Amino acid sequence: MEGLRFWILFNLFILALLALDLGVLRRGPRTIRFREAMWQSLAWIALAAGFAALVFYWRGPQKTLEFVTGYLVEESLSVDNLFVFLLLFNYFRVESQYQRKVLSWGIVGALVMRGIFILLGVGLVQRFHVVIYIFGAFLLYTGARLLRSGEQQVDPERGWVMKLARRRLRVTREEHEGRFFVRRDGQTWATTLFLVLLVVETTDLLFAVDSIPAVLAISKDPFIVYTSNVFAILGLRSLYFALAGMFEVFHYLHYGLTAILMFIGVKMLISGWHDIPTHIALMVVAGVLAVSVAASLALKPKPKQM
Repeated sequence: MEGLRFWILFNLFILALLALDLGVLRRGPRTIRFREAMWQSLAWIALAAGFAALVFYWRGPQKTLEFVTGYLVEESLSVDNLFVFLLLFNYFRVESQYQRKVLSWGIVGALVMRGIFILLGVGLVQRFHVVIYIFGAFLLYTGARLLRSGEQQVDPERGWVMKLARRRLRVTREEHEGRFFVRRDGQTWATTLFLVLLVVETTDLLFAVDSIPAVLAISKDPFIVYTSNVFAILGLRSLYFALAGMFEVFHYLHYGLTAILMFIGVKMLISGWHDIPTHIALMVVAGVLAVSVAASLALKPKPKQM
């Protein structure tokens, strides 16, 4: 009963935060500057740290370590997600004052989808241990594919989501002034901004297929996996605006994220013979991130071959 009460209170708290953010603090379409985004990012990190302290007093140090590691894994893997969002916004020429709205509603959709994914994933792992090996092999495959692919290319017009949306919806290319739908000639038309939201949601769904198995390698406790995902997702929007002008600086970070995926994949594959302790996993993830960021700042990228 106590666990159920905590689930309810946590989700009510998250809904209150979203309502405050979307309804009270929105203040219309505007551009979020770097300094404001940094303060917001620090506020979300502080909120996650406060929750970690609550977990410590409620569930003990082991669950706290699992939460912190899961949060760090999810937050670090989200950087690739943010990079794709930047490419999408540039592709569709979405003005910066409207990017905030797309990301805000994208976060709402991501919370719902990931909640469903986590419940299904934890249930499968608890019932069929072999699933953990499937997840591990998938993460290794994903990491190898990312390592070969190099820089990411985005062409949403060729994707099935865009083709289906244009086939099923009336889409207008006129100025939308930040709206997802407009009324014209007595009919409702979807705007380009709504198509961007659909692509953002689909992109996050694809990233969840990678990130959720990675967090499941850290903890199989549904509440820990869910809360670490939620806190990481809530800080994504402010993190995006904080890093929007700095993605090119961290040119080696992509390799670090690939290494994290492959490490988590190995951890899952060998779990039947040797379980890597959570504190070791935390040190590896933090160390890989630190090295890739330091390398990005210290070394210049190789010039592209013509």
